[in-house]
Amino acid sequence: MFKTVFFAVSLFFVALCDYARAEDFIPLRVGMELSYPPFETMDHEGRPSGISVDLAKALGEYLKREILIENISFTGLIPALQTNKIDIILSSMSVTDERKRAIAFSDPYLTTGLCLLISRKSDLQTIEQANQNDRTVAVKSGTSGEVFARVHLTQANLIVLDRESAAVLEVIQGKADAFIYDQFSVYTNWQKNLSTTWAALKPFKMESWAIALRQDDNILRQQIDAFLTQFKLDGGFERLGDKYLHEQKTAFKQMGIPFVF
Repeated sequence: MFKTVFFAVSLFFVALCDYARAEDFIPLRVGMELSYPPFETMDHEGRPSGISVDLAKALGEYLKREILIENISFTGLIPALQTNKIDIILSSMSVTDERKRAIAFSDPYLTTGLCLLISRKSDLQTIEQANQNDRTVAVKSGTSGEVFARVHLTQANLIVLDRESAAVLEVIQGKADAFIYDQFSVYTNWQKNLSTTWAALKPFKMESWAIALRQDDNILRQQIDAFLTQFKLDGGFERLGDKYLHEQKTAFKQMGIPFVF
């Protein structure tokens, strides 16, 4: 009888250990919107590519877990996280008080600022001049730029669009005085449209990007924070900056604008 009970208990603990080991190999589902180069995009063969993709892969190697990238619209990322369709968001997401009420964040891994892509058809010069009833400002839906505009540009006419390219087009065509977005994207879009736009790259609001998780995923958050610390110490962010943002790093240095990595 004793041997039978001992054998059953042994099997039980073996099963528990096997389950624990299996948990380590469950894929980590990473949500990102693959339409924001060079951070989140697709290569010419339709595969996920960019800074956030490389960062996700490095996280997977650190955790010894397979990474599955789910391409989700930016406004759908937080609902997908809350309904367990994904495990984390790694999609150039800014940390805001509003978002912190719904989800948790890792330690920040990047600091950037909101600035303006301005139409050459407009005489707008600063964000302060944008808060007037004869100004039109484009923002991307669900971004911190939209949040800022709704709070601080209450007199301006807002155009809220789902895609960055659509907001840029409003500025190019002179339908909007300016587009509020981060420094990287504003610089890139300015360089692509030098004859129709210019960039006011000095940020009027600083913000941090972090990896988003569910509020009860404390162990995973600790693991991610440890990874980010080690990745920075190992020079990982410097390598990503050199690989994907060499032009921006050089230009920002020439203009006296601090670079975020």
